[in-house]
Amino acid sequence: MSLRSFIPDAGMAVPDRVRAVAGDAELVPVWRNELGGLTFRAGDRHVKWGPRHGEASMAEEAERLAWAARWTPVPTVLEHGETDDEEWLVTATIAGESAVAPRWKDDPGTAVRAIASGLRAMHDALPVEQCPFDWSVPVRVLRGRERGVILASDFGDPPPIDRLVVCHGDACSPNTLIGDDGRWIAHVDLGALGVADRWADIAVATMSLEWNYGPGWDATFLAAYGVDPDPVRTSYYRALWNAT
Repeated sequence: MSLRSFIPDAGMAVPDRVRAVAGDAELVPVWRNELGGLTFRAGDRHVKWGPRHGEASMAEEAERLAWAARWTPVPTVLEHGETDDEEWLVTATIAGESAVAPRWKDDPGTAVRAIASGLRAMHDALPVEQCPFDWSVPVRVLRGRERGVILASDFGDPPPIDRLVVCHGDACSPNTLIGDDGRWIAHVDLGALGVADRWADIAVATMSLEWNYGPGWDATFLAAYGVDPDPVRTSYYRALWNAT
């Protein structure tokens, strides 16, 4: 699942479905990923659109957002739908900017600390015992194999669980929103949210820091999150992420 994403050009073509869903609202492109998924701001809404594929489902994301919203700040789902070829999700806009907006890329220390404190707050807030979603290693390995991913046999022998939490499932830097005061305010893109070892999120979050801000930010993140380095779990969960 190691997708790279970026902020697209303002002149990017708008899919017909997005135009229909947005009505007369001005559309501002805000995000694109390697699978062709697009996100637009449409006034006080965000419209997420993409071709259907086996790696993620916006229907599953809508379900997870509705569940998580009881305990942590996430976008409110307004509409979602799908056809044989495409899917879309409409949410209420949350004030704030992605942690990889130009403003925060110019201030990486503030961004990294916000990402870390936001992830810790999410892990502490979401109740494991009430979560109906599973992001454990066996589930991820099974789903990968269902998509035809060939996995080494050692992925079936993960490190012992450090702490079970409800993981974000895609804790890469862009998915934290930051307010004007430099503090995290919400999380987005929760399509894989589910119960797992917290290092499944931490390992990917720290890996993403180098992609977005350059090397050398792991220690800042771990200190702000409040955990000591764990090279074994970090290595395992990064490898699992890259493989699946």
